[in-house]
Amino acid sequence: MDDHNDRNFDALVIGGGIAGLQSALDLADQGFTVAVIERDASVGGKMIRLSKVFPTLDCASCITTPKMAAAAHHDRITLLTYCDLISLQRENGGFRAEVIQRPRYVDARKCIGCRQCEYACPVLVPDREQGGFSPTKAIAIPFSNAIPQIAVLDPNHCMLCGRCERVCPTGAVDYFQQPQPFTVTARTAVVTTGFEMTTLADKPQYGRGKIPNLIDALQMERLLAPHGPYNRVLRPSDGKAPDSIAYIQCAGSRDKSMGQSYCSRVCCMYAIKQAMLLSGSLPLADITIYYMDIRAFGKGYEQFFQNAQAMGINFVKAKVAAVEPGPDGAVVLRYEAQDGEGVTTAEHDLVVLSLGLIPAWNPAGVCPLATASDRFIQSRRPKLAPVETAMEGLFAAGAAIGPKDIVDTIAEAGNAAMAAGKYLAALSRQGQETVAAQ
Repeated sequence: MDDHNDRNFDALVIGGGIAGLQSALDLADQGFTVAVIERDASVGGKMIRLSKVFPTLDCASCITTPKMAAAAHHDRITLLTYCDLISLQRENGGFRAEVIQRPRYVDARKCIGCRQCEYACPVLVPDREQGGFSPTKAIAIPFSNAIPQIAVLDPNHCMLCGRCERVCPTGAVDYFQQPQPFTVTARTAVVTTGFEMTTLADKPQYGRGKIPNLIDALQMERLLAPHGPYNRVLRPSDGKAPDSIAYIQCAGSRDKSMGQSYCSRVCCMYAIKQAMLLSGSLPLADITIYYMDIRAFGKGYEQFFQNAQAMGINFVKAKVAAVEPGPDGAVVLRYEAQDGEGVTTAEHDLVVLSLGLIPAWNPAGVCPLATASDRFIQSRRPKLAPVETAMEGLFAAGAAIGPKDIVDTIAEAGNAAMAAGKYLAALSRQGQETVAAQ
């Protein structure tokens, strides 16, 4: 972002994940100017953090990075990263967004991405981009293929030693940078705010996140990634390769006690995908998936599930009731098997929770946008036009509407861009008719 003056665009896309990038690119290719507001320091969303995608096992970065680069270099797209949306309201037939640029403590106009500040910084902090398994510096570029390649300083860990400021060749480090409010106006908007996963701390039956070798699926994605924290799959507690790995399905989904009675749709498939990748990384390891029901709903998904069974991955139909720490870093599962064996226990070296998906954005207080009982954005016509919201000119796509896989997300993002483009074309025709009538 090169300044904080008020800006006017044809379309505003809220969220810079794979859905937001697809919508922005489709709108820009139609000839419209687009602003993308992203709360993270880089676009790419959850997908850029994945290792591979199901059912093709294609590289997630190989799909996402070209779209990130295309959006960053498109003449009609402006990326507004590390920003918070404070308000989105209808005004004069369009939308007015009040936004705050959070301080990076690095001048985005001066930073050249050389990483000298990162190399010079003496402070190590847990790297959330690597699941907290490895360290990063208190000032760093978020990850290797982040866009934009601009460093961010963590004020909670910086000790103000001044080393990063002294080595910066362009004088970009600014310890006194302040939040900068600015305004964006647009004639239409597309909400693509995506999802978050429920947290381990919310689950007392699973140790509230205090069991060292109990991790979530996004952390496992980083362990499986070729540029992950260890470059191979190791247990977080002691760095040993696990001989026995388990997945617990519906850890939050389809559970009224957790307030999430809905199915998160992708959990079965990403667990099977990870299990297949693990069988390649650790061919001697025993891999077990504890499930209530396997929901392989998409094209080629049932065959994907059958391939996993043929590879020797164990599927146990059971509901895991509790998880406890065991000896030597093991994790003990207590579950009721559905084959009649009753309540039993099993011990594994590493356990992965297939956590449920929840909306990443709550429009309450920001935008008068209706949400459904599951707290995802409510579609005005869920079957006929799922991307339409109750607000005129405001569309939504991807996991902002509800849990879905990447294939459906990209398709829906294109649908939202088409609907927004048709809306803008209709506005232009109305304007031309008004001028002609005058």
